[in-house]
Amino acid sequence: MFTFGGYFDFVSTESRRVLSRLVHRVGFGPKPGQFQTMLAKGFSASVSDLVYSARPAYGDVKVVLGITDLGPQPAPNSEAVVQYADSKRGQLRAISLWWLDQMVGQDFPFHERMTWFWHGHWATSYAKVDEPVVMFDHVDRLRQHATADFGEMCEAMTIDAALIYWLDGQLNSAKSPNENLARELMELFTLGVNRYTEVDIKEASKALAGWQVVKSSGLVYRNVNRTFNGSTAILGRTDNFDAVSLARFLSQQPACQRFIPERLWFRFISSTTTPAVGSDIEIAFAQRQILPAIVAMVQSEAFADPQNDLVKSPLEWLVAVLRALRITPSTYAQPDSLLSLLTALGQRPLFPPNVGGWPGDEVWLSASAAQTQIQAAQTLCSRGDLTPVTSVPASARVDALADWLGVAGWCDRTRSVLNGAVSDPRRLVTLAICSPDYVVNQ
Repeated sequence: MFTFGGYFDFVSTESRRVLSRLVHRVGFGPKPGQFQTMLAKGFSASVSDLVYSARPAYGDVKVVLGITDLGPQPAPNSEAVVQYADSKRGQLRAISLWWLDQMVGQDFPFHERMTWFWHGHWATSYAKVDEPVVMFDHVDRLRQHATADFGEMCEAMTIDAALIYWLDGQLNSAKSPNENLARELMELFTLGVNRYTEVDIKEASKALAGWQVVKSSGLVYRNVNRTFNGSTAILGRTDNFDAVSLARFLSQQPACQRFIPERLWFRFISSTTTPAVGSDIEIAFAQRQILPAIVAMVQSEAFADPQNDLVKSPLEWLVAVLRALRITPSTYAQPDSLLSLLTALGQRPLFPPNVGGWPGDEVWLSASAAQTQIQAAQTLCSRGDLTPVTSVPASARVDALADWLGVAGWCDRTRSVLNGAVSDPRRLVTLAICSPDYVVNQ
């Protein structure tokens, strides 16, 4: 286990800020009472509790949820196609609500938070894959590697059925190369922009040729009749690369050691700056281990820098609210409305808009999004548990709100608005979870 310095271990506004960032950015927001516990324990112990929490035992989720291979699509306009379509919708719904349940229900959802991060990194959408079991396996593969060895993650994802199908890898053959997968593997997944050449892309596409997908099941196999047999020259190295050895090779490149810390920085620290060359995060990623890079990131001074606030994405906002209100998505009165809400806000899991994933930070701030959030907040607060504020005197409710929701502090304007609503708990909580101080993690 890593040891933590005492840089943040004192009670102050700074402590509230870094603990708020920790619980909202590396987790999904606090459950009732968790932020107060973190304040009492201090930063080091709170990092240890969250980051070193045991990975949950998920069991055979596919069996429990009834996620199966539905086989080829029946003929159009047949009776069977109606049942087929209903089964697909049902499985997709079950997967979506189950994943939300994991984000909301776990005490320390660090593994789900990192799975969510990688879902945006290896962005793959059901809109094209169109197979529930294949998308479930894709996300579960991300979950298995989410905090472990990035090289092993690259190997697994390069022959992942959903990713191959999403990026037209199944169309790639030695005689007719398709460069989509090769390009994104370098640009978006391992190296970053301008850290490869077009020749590298063409050569990598040869190494990736021949992989085929059985669409309904996600079975991946190599078709020898479409495979390139020969050496390729990629990033200055000539070898008989195949998909797995290429993935491992790319993950070990110096550019990868720079690129993945940049992506962590963008999602967890700042969307407007980049880490310095040779930063502690980059050094911690030298062996391509993800967990040490996360630890270095949350320990960095940049993580505590007051300038580095971040806007919660729609999913992060909703999950944090559900955790605070003790609402379990799958047993909510109208669970489909939660999925519809995320769709309306532009961030439903399993549906990233493109291979670049979802945007970040201030792009989520808009008048229409704010109005949608307010309407949703009103409904959620009418059905959630407001005990953390109803159980304290009206005069103490504004400060109790900050501790309950994991807010570093209320600005004067927000405090004034909240003070005007202390006699109406439902309105008070609605205003708080829609306030700039909550929507923007300070």
